Amino acid sequence: MWGTIVNSAAILGGALLGTLVKKGFSRKVRLTDKFNNILMQGIGLSVVIIGISNALKTQNMLLVIISLVIGGIIGQAVGVEKKLNSLGDYAQKKLGNGQNSIISEGFVTASLIYCVGAMAIVGSLDAGLKNDYTILYAKSMLDGITSIVLASTLGIGVAFSAIAVFVYQGAITLASGVLSPFLSDAVVSEMTAVGGILILGIGLSMLEIKKFNIGNLLPAILIPPIYFSLVGMTGQLMQILS
Repeated sequence: MWGTIVNSAAILGGALLGTLVKKGFSRKVRLTDKFNNILMQGIGLSVVIIGISNALKTQNMLLVIISLVIGGIIGQAVGVEKKLNSLGDYAQKKLGNGQNSIISEGFVTASLIYCVGAMAIVGSLDAGLKNDYTILYAKSMLDGITSIVLASTLGIGVAFSAIAVFVYQGAITLASGVLSPFLSDAVVSEMTAVGGILILGIGLSMLEIKKFNIGNLLPAILIPPIYFSLVGMTGQLMQILS
């Protein structure tokens, strides 16, 4: 868990620093909106590139499409987006800053960027199985720097993503012995690809090209491991029957 703790702390520290930078601009620079707009455009374009890069890692585009369809249906039925907005409302009431939508956007955007990808999964598995924190330490530095940039534009909502990272990576680390057989390279690649498309959607939303309900698509990330598990079980059953 130490690697995940360091990772979460780096995100939290970076987000707090970025938030201070954001407030500093508000006080000392009269062109706050212009700075925020250009920063949002730069970050949005970067997020789009990250999404495309991750999406291209797929070896099975049909699975990615199916994952998005099934995940979207589940997310819409459960109301994931609504629950995330409720979390933003709760945080807004506690902070009293009247920026619940920004808090939700910062939380979802940062959480996806930090949690989706091979480093989060493989690093957590290495930490749990080998006590090797090398990947998570490297990820911590990257995430810490990214959180400064994100929080300088999206605000304090980015800090809440540290909780998501702690829970997500911590769960994989603690359950690494059980999860390892289900998180093969193929599974990680497809999860990364699905997540990449969601990140792409966030980037387009940040650029105000099209608003996507990314929260309701989040369950799609869980479909690839379920699919590969079912394929493996089916193959074993066929061998037994034959």
